[in-house]
Amino acid sequence: MTKDEVIGALSGVKYPGLTRDILSFGLVKNLEVGDNGAVSLTIELTTAKPEIPSQIEAAVRQALAQAPEVSIAMNVKTPAAPGTPAQAPKPQSIPGIRHIVAISSGKGGVGKSTVAVNLALAIAQVLAETGVAPAEGSVGILDCDIYGPSIPAMLGLKQARPTLTAAEKIKPCEAFGIRTMSIGFFADDDTPLIWRGPRIQAAIRQFSRDVDWGALEVLVVDLPPGTGDAQLTLVQTLALDGAVVVTTPQAVAADIARRGAHMFEKVNVPLLGVIENMSYFENPANGERAYIFGQGGGGRTAMALGTDFLGELPLAQTIREGGDAGRPIVAEDPDGVPAQVFRSVARLILKKLEKVPSSSNKIDNAPQK
Repeated sequence: MTKDEVIGALSGVKYPGLTRDILSFGLVKNLEVGDNGAVSLTIELTTAKPEIPSQIEAAVRQALAQAPEVSIAMNVKTPAAPGTPAQAPKPQSIPGIRHIVAISSGKGGVGKSTVAVNLALAIAQVLAETGVAPAEGSVGILDCDIYGPSIPAMLGLKQARPTLTAAEKIKPCEAFGIRTMSIGFFADDDTPLIWRGPRIQAAIRQFSRDVDWGALEVLVVDLPPGTGDAQLTLVQTLALDGAVVVTTPQAVAADIARRGAHMFEKVNVPLLGVIENMSYFENPANGERAYIFGQGGGGRTAMALGTDFLGELPLAQTIREGGDAGRPIVAEDPDGVPAQVFRSVARLILKKLEKVPSSSNKIDNAPQK
């Protein structure tokens, strides 16, 4: 058979179940006809049906029965099943950090960043009290609230800028013994950050790979509110050892917090518990409590999620003033009621972290302080 005769014969080989032939589909590759009429070709298929390749090969051999020799190489690929999700990137650990804990909320306006700052300070104080680590340099805060980075202002670091170490690593800013990194250090106050997943992921990877955190017992990560693309990207990028959900007592806020917390279940991040912020206002004159925003939302949220209720934080003017002034209440008034509540919550979280296998690098493998 000549090459033209071979092509004519193959044009009569239909794809099983269809009216078009294998040539018009472009399935025949590397067709060669030798001087003695021997034919060699490759057939490239993408099919999930195991019977298709053998049916096509049999039809091709029948069509080329006049050729003295036929050599067929079948190159078969199996397509991904419809709806099969792409492989998620493996979360990154941060060398030298024992535990990474995310602080999240289903909605904005519940005081999540205020809780994150004061909780980080409370954790450092508890670590110092128990002799686990010194109060300074044992805890860090990674501000991942991309769209509203407020941690620098709350720590009095609004004008601070990170520097580079001799090894060309980014050195975190530090206040009250807490090492801090934030998108806010690199953005102008009046410039809105309109970022999507890939850019956010790149920023978080840089914070985990290019920042010289040193050896930390706990890194507190302040997540953006909600459960959108940014939040999912963040929890899939960082190897979190646990998450804490912040809500307020209102039924609407508690419902949103509960829905948002299910995001962590989907990415296998254990819930450490629920904190209720702005739970009550205590009258300084008589000690009576007024539950301005309702009562019990945090407890109901924890019960619905099957996790622990970590505590109620009061609605106190001193907490708000401390955040606005860059003097967090746990540092400014460590003996006050709010600071005592924060330390109580910190003790519960640290106790739970002892039972959670750390997904990040152990501090034993980290550089010494």
